[in-house]
Amino acid sequence: MTQTQPGHLDRPAPPTDDISSCSPDSNKDEALLREGQDEFVSTWGQMGATWGIPRTMAEIHALLYIVAEPLCTDDIMARLDISRGSASMSLKSLQEWGIVFRAHKRGDRKEYFRAEPDVWKLFRTVIRERKRREIDPALYALQHCRNLTQAAALENDHAGNDQFEAHNGRVDDMIEFLEMVDGLTEKFISPSGKGLRFAAGILGRIV
Repeated sequence: MTQTQPGHLDRPAPPTDDISSCSPDSNKDEALLREGQDEFVSTWGQMGATWGIPRTMAEIHALLYIVAEPLCTDDIMARLDISRGSASMSLKSLQEWGIVFRAHKRGDRKEYFRAEPDVWKLFRTVIRERKRREIDPALYALQHCRNLTQAAALENDHAGNDQFEAHNGRVDDMIEFLEMVDGLTEKFISPSGKGLRFAAGILGRIV
């Protein structure tokens, strides 16, 4: 008969499926996800630069969008390897565009930021801002140019001058085109978003 040694207690055998055995696959998945996120950020940064948007600004927006959770300035700086000044300036611009918003975490005094998750709302906002920054000023400048030459023609009795008429005709053509673009843009950026979806559907069927 075998005797139990003093100080030794019978205990159940430890489970064979140790939690640590899952960590390699988990780490691999995390690394793959991060690689995919980094690729998205890099691609979006390149596209942004092509559209005339600062690369850092585009990359911050892409990071906030793809991680789908609020990040603080320190997180953004570490992930993109950028300075605090660059991060702060870009975040301010993104908030002015209306595609990044402040967020707060309970018990955390840091200021966090999140991106607009709705793709349709995101692009409506971008279109609206580009209209305000580009189309509106261009249309105003062309109308001022047209008024200037029209007033000069009337004042100096150049109504029949071929050069004035040709000049005014070209300006009028440009104004008419931009007014058409402006009208379409207004439909695209309607709060319901139906205009942009409808246009996308029509173009898809044409192609």
